[in-house]
Amino acid sequence: MELDSPATNSARQDGSTAVSPRATVSETFQTGQVTTVAGAHFVHDTYSAFISPLLPVLQERLSVGYALAGSLQIFAQLPSLFNPFIGYIADKANLRWFIILAPAVTATLMSAMGLTSSYLSLALLLLASGVSIACFHSPAPAMIAKVSGQRVGKGMSIFMASGELGRTVGPVVAAAGVAWWGLEGMWRLMFVGWAVSVILYLRLRHVQAAPKRETGEAPLAQMWPTARQVFLPLIWIMTGGMLLQVALTTYLPLFMSDVLQTNLWLAAASLTILQAAGVVGALTSGTISDKYGRQRILFIVLLVAPLLLLAFLYGPAWLTVPLLLALGLTVLSPQPVFLAIVQDQFPNNRALANGSYLAVNFLIRAAAIWVVGLLADRYGLPTAFLVSGLAAFVSLPALRYLPH
Repeated sequence: MELDSPATNSARQDGSTAVSPRATVSETFQTGQVTTVAGAHFVHDTYSAFISPLLPVLQERLSVGYALAGSLQIFAQLPSLFNPFIGYIADKANLRWFIILAPAVTATLMSAMGLTSSYLSLALLLLASGVSIACFHSPAPAMIAKVSGQRVGKGMSIFMASGELGRTVGPVVAAAGVAWWGLEGMWRLMFVGWAVSVILYLRLRHVQAAPKRETGEAPLAQMWPTARQVFLPLIWIMTGGMLLQVALTTYLPLFMSDVLQTNLWLAAASLTILQAAGVVGALTSGTISDKYGRQRILFIVLLVAPLLLLAFLYGPAWLTVPLLLALGLTVLSPQPVFLAIVQDQFPNNRALANGSYLAVNFLIRAAAIWVVGLLADRYGLPTAFLVSGLAAFVSLPALRYLPH
C-alpha cells in the first residue's frame, strides 16, 4: 500500500480531485533511506579497498610478479559472476539481509589478510570476501533506485560517491593498520564493520528491496529485448575504458612505489587522492546526467580521461597531484551513469539487470587486470599505462548506440 506524500494530502484538503502519480512516496526521493544505504556502501567499500594499497607489501611478502599480485583483485571480484543469480532472486524476494550483513562479513575477511601465510590461502580468503561483496552490490542499487523515485541519477550518484569515498578512506585505513599493528594485526579493524551492520539492521529491517511485479512474464523473457539494446553498447564502452580504469585503481600504488620510488604511505596516498576526486565525479555525473543526458556526460569524461593520463605520464612532477585529482574526476565518474542507464531501462527487473551488469563488468575488469599486469611484466608499468590510455578512445563510437 502506498502512502500519500504531504503534497498529496495538501491537494486533497484543497478539494482537488486530480492527484499526480509523482506525489506517492514510491516516486519521491526518500533522503533518509538513500543516505542509509549509501552509508553502508561507504563502510563496505572502505574494507573492500584494502587490496590495492597493500599490493606492494603483499607482492614482497609473497615474492610474485605484477600479474599475480594484481590478480588478487580478480579473486575478490570472481563471485561477481553470480550477481545475475543474486539479482534474479532479489527481484522475486527481499534480500535486505545481504545489505545488512555484508559490511560485517567483508570487514572480517578483508581485515584478516595478514593472517594468511601463502598465495593460495590469501586467494581463498579474498574469494570468500568476494561472495560478501557480490551479495551487497547486486541488490543495493535496486534498493537505491526504489527509494529515489524519479531521481534515479541523483540516487545513483550519492550511492556511487559513497562507495568512492569508502575507496578513498580505505587505502589510508589499510596503511594505518599496517603501521600501527603490522600486517598480521590488521584484524583489529574489523569491529567497525560489525557496528555498522547493527545500525543497518535497526534502519533497514523493514525496507523492501524487491520491486512490484507488473506483469506475469518471466524476468529473463521480459528484459531480453531491452538487454540486447542496452548491454551491447555498454560492453563496448566498458571494454574500451576498463584498461585505463584498472591501471589507475589497481596498479597505481605499484606505479608510485616502483616507478616513482615512493614509500607505502605515499603510494597509498596517491590512490586516496584519485578516489577523493572520484567522490566528486561520482556525486555529480549521475545527477547532471538526469538533466543533460547520459550520453553527453559520458562523451565528455571518456574523451578527457585518456588525455589526462598522457599528461600524467609525461608531464612534470609538480603536476602529479593535480592530474591525479583530474583523473579521479573523469575516470571514476562514468559508473553512476552506467548504473542509472541500467536502472532506467529495466524498471521491473532492476536487481537482475544490475547483477548482469556487474557480472559483465567483472569479466571485462578481470581480463583488463591480466592484460595490464602482463604488459607491465613484459614492458614495464609506464608502457602498460600508456597502452591503457590509448585504448580508452575505442569506447567513444559506442555512445551513439546507447538508448536514450
